[in-house]
Amino acid sequence: MLREAMLRLEALSDGPLLKSSLWRTEPVDCPPGSPPFLNAVVGLVPHASETPESLLARLQLLEMEFGRQPKQVLNAPRPLDLDLIAFADETRATSQLILPHPRAHLRRFVLAPLAEIAPGCVLPGQTKTVTELLDAAASDGAALVV
Repeated sequence: MLREAMLRLEALSDGPLLKSSLWRTEPVDCPPGSPPFLNAVVGLVPHASETPESLLARLQLLEMEFGRQPKQVLNAPRPLDLDLIAFADETRATSQLILPHPRAHLRRFVLAPLAEIAPGCVLPGQTKTVTELLDAAASDGAALVV
């Protein structure tokens, strides 16, 4: 499903996608009994007319096409969960969107795959690179899946 979603994301990019490996991770802040998750990071070049809000809307539509249902339990497992981690150096703090993602800099399951495709990236509001953040992040059981 993740690989198919990555193929669909190509239509949202004006250039080739940067794609991480797939990572199997233990659930973080999820309901008891949640199964392991698969995580990946994709970097894309948004179309010139795209805004963070319009890209988020496209990501949410894609989630629904892959069977995502409205949230009933916070952080419950779902077929596909696409988060907008960052959009260039844009920042947002609205009820619909917070950029950069408010916890991305703390989570190995985001940082490990992001470090594969953009190790020197500095997320807006941070002073350390993704690799430096990854080195400092608490372990969440991330394991590479090829």
